[in-house]
Amino acid sequence: MKAEILSGLKDAILNYESAEAVKYATLAVEQNIDPIEAMEAMVEAIKVIGDGFQTGDLFLPELVGAADVMQKATPIIEQSIRKQGMKRQTLGVVLIGTVFGDIHTIGKSMVTTLLSAEGFTVHDLGINVPSDDFLKAIDQYKPDILAMSALLTTTAPETTKVIAALEKTGKREQVKVMVGGGAISEDFANFVGADGYAPTAPGAVNVAKKLIS
Repeated sequence: MKAEILSGLKDAILNYESAEAVKYATLAVEQNIDPIEAMEAMVEAIKVIGDGFQTGDLFLPELVGAADVMQKATPIIEQSIRKQGMKRQTLGVVLIGTVFGDIHTIGKSMVTTLLSAEGFTVHDLGINVPSDDFLKAIDQYKPDILAMSALLTTTAPETTKVIAALEKTGKREQVKVMVGGGAISEDFANFVGADGYAPTAPGAVNVAKKLIS
């Protein structure tokens, strides 16, 4: 039964089936399967998708689909982990959000999923996040990395405001800053003083690893 459930979790992500992922995540909890083991089964599957995207064998819709499936099932497993007082080993803490004025979420959600799969603890503030909320969350979560997403050219300058606020409040040295999204380029990232940039979600994971190391 255990092997069937863990295999079902993997297959649900590999086949982009949200309902199946939720079903097998729920069964894993009901059958008292180690939630860390269940999480690792999902991680293994999402890494296959991420690797396929990196090599060009899979494309953006597949990456988006797999990330969405994993996001549906992950809260079920994470709740079981918390209930049992267990903790996953973490590479570091990432605070992520889409900047103020921007309501796009797909890219941010993919980065969040892949960072979590790789072993980061991720706190997602959602979309349309004002600079003050980023600063408050830094005080609350003490992240190693702040990751900001901006898809629009009109909202990209919000990243500058957040970085300026970090410097003004003396928090800039406390956290590495990553930026990304359709409106962001490497030149722009360098201009605003970010520590890291990547044009793709899998690339963002690699940047995060380098910043942590």
